[in-house]
Amino acid sequence: MMKNKPTRYFSNRQEKRVAKTVSGKQTANSGATKFSKGDVTTKNFLIECKTCTKEQKSFTLQREWFEKNDEEAFAMGYQNSAIVFDFGDGVDRYVISEKLFKKLLKYMEEE
Repeated sequence: MMKNKPTRYFSNRQEKRVAKTVSGKQTANSGATKFSKGDVTTKNFLIECKTCTKEQKSFTLQREWFEKNDEEAFAMGYQNSAIVFDFGDGVDRYVISEKLFKKLLKYMEEE
């Protein structure tokens, strides 16, 4: 059963799933090293993953996560950052900045 699994088990599982989905690379030690931050990286993104260990109906996003991820992305030379979260159901939700979202809207409107 999943009940006795440590938090790291769920985080690692999510990070692997996100890396595969975005054709990215899972960061060693979940970004806890001095020079490598975030949980997943792609060519243009530093991604921070957050997950629940059991299924939830709500999830609180913290401003601190966004600020820290933006700072780390800039320091590592990434153009963008994103937060990925799931409610413990294994379905990921992605959050990007308003600036990037506006670029995406403009791009889609020009298509």
